[in-house]
Amino acid sequence: MGIVVDREKCNKDKLCALDCPIGIITMDGPDGFPAPAEGFDQLCINCGHCVAVCPHEALSQGGITPRQCLPLEAPGLGPEQLAQLLKGRRSIRRYKEQPLEQSTIARLLDMARYAPSGHNVQPVKWLVISGRDKLMHLAGIVADWMRQVIKEDPELAESMHLDHAVAIWESGEDRILRGAPHVVLAYAEAEDLRAVAPCILALGYIELAAYNLGLGACWAGYLNRAANNFPPMIKALGLPEGMASYGALMLGVPKYKFQRIPPRKPLEVTWR
Repeated sequence: MGIVVDREKCNKDKLCALDCPIGIITMDGPDGFPAPAEGFDQLCINCGHCVAVCPHEALSQGGITPRQCLPLEAPGLGPEQLAQLLKGRRSIRRYKEQPLEQSTIARLLDMARYAPSGHNVQPVKWLVISGRDKLMHLAGIVADWMRQVIKEDPELAESMHLDHAVAIWESGEDRILRGAPHVVLAYAEAEDLRAVAPCILALGYIELAAYNLGLGACWAGYLNRAANNFPPMIKALGLPEGMASYGALMLGVPKYKFQRIPPRKPLEVTWR
């Protein structure tokens, strides 16, 4: 792994060493250039900070070179715009009958690649399911899962209001996948406990990015519950062996435009 230093560009400003979160870049060599400290290969978390922080494009790490990195410009959103984005996002449960271009979904997924993950392992993989026929089939499987839970675990079913959801489904209305044209599912190794947070964070990136593009998303919680413990859904999704779903989003164009931001509970914080 290690690091590679372009000595013609490096000015020995120590930024790479100072910003290394593990403290495994040293400047103590006889020539004063950055060098991997003892145990570097075992301890490095591949975060890329050392490459990203160098203003002189002088350092590469683990095969990542400055030229492979995107330039970082000042964020385009001011504080008030950012507040509007974060506070104005809503879970969209009514969608237009308008499928998204595959390139638009790919753009969202590309942004989600940059969500944080422990040790930069980037465990998230994606399944995108498009088309109302496919999604109605999945929603029907979710309804079957609900009926099973109602029968086998009435207490859980009551807490999730599954009887009501099934009744609505049987009346002919889809409140399971809400008429969305797409579902985006994040999955990873079933035994990888580190995958939970990265998948959730990546889905959160998509939800916020979708809103910023004039699109809408909503967490498909019922589908995700069925995805890992209901054999018909496991078969229908067809995830690779050893993989598990860690979250899913409905995705599409909002049918209605919201005009204001409803209030939230007062902030509760303990300062120490």
